[in-house]
Amino acid sequence: KDDRSRFWGVYKRVAEEHDGEFLERYTTDMDIVLIFSGLFSAVSTSFIVAMESNLSPDPSDTTNALLKQLVQIGLGNLAQAGSTPAEPASTWSPSESTLRIQMVAYASLSMSLLAAFGAVLGKQW
Repeated sequence: KDDRSRFWGVYKRVAEEHDGEFLERYTTDMDIVLIFSGLFSAVSTSFIVAMESNLSPDPSDTTNALLKQLVQIGLGNLAQAGSTPAEPASTWSPSESTLRIQMVAYASLSMSLLAAFGAVLGKQW
């Protein structure tokens, strides 16, 4: 019985040392992941905000088209004024490359936030 109690005492000490080192190592790793994903999310968000204007038509184009129609009407060219669309935004669509870049940017932001969420869950566990 004495050998068994000594074995379990040594086992408990070694296990606590191992667990302590393990937790310390992975806690610092999760801290690094949180810092990196937070910085990456901030930079990624700033790029997404900067690229957001490429997904909608330029409002000055609509204003210019409407002014052109008013000038045509003022000059008496009703037929020519009615032949062009009143709102160029109805014919506008973003380019394929713009859509792909936006998809990649949103996917990278989502993955970064998912990594931060996983690190927070790991630290709480």
